[in-house]
Amino acid sequence: MPLVRIDVTDDRTVAQARAIAAAVHRAIVEEFAIPERDKFQIITRHPAGEIIAEDAGLGFGRQSPIVVHIFTQAGRTVEAKQALYSRIAEYVAHAGVQGHDLFIGYFENEASGWSFGFGEAQYVTGALAKPGSAPEL
Repeated sequence: MPLVRIDVTDDRTVAQARAIAAAVHRAIVEEFAIPERDKFQIITRHPAGEIIAEDAGLGFGRQSPIVVHIFTQAGRTVEAKQALYSRIAEYVAHAGVQGHDLFIGYFENEASGWSFGFGEAQYVTGALAKPGSAPEL
C-alpha cells in the first residue's frame, strides 16, 4: 500500500498531472504486484520556480521537474526498487516527462506506521494483511 505524493509545476496541465499519476500507479501495480484499487495519491501543482531540483552533480538540468515521493512498508530489495524507478521513468515518458525532469524519493516504514481510518493501525490489529505476508488459514 504505497502512499504517493506527486509534485508538478503548473506548466503541466491537470490532465498531464493525472496522466503522470496514472503512469506512476501502473508502474507500482506491475512491479510490486499490488491490487489495482490499492491507490493512494496526492497530486500538488506548484507555480514555476517553486520546485527547486538542481543538478546534484550529475551534469544535467531540469526544465519542468516532477517529484514523486513513494511512502511504503519496508522489505523490498534494492533490485525491486531499481526496477520500479525504471518502470516509472518509462511510463511517465508517455505522459511527456523527460527523464532528466523525474526525481523519485522512496521512503519506508513499518506496519505500525499506517492507519487507514478510524484511528486504528489495521496492519497491527490484523484487519488488513501485511503486504507480502501469507493470509492466515
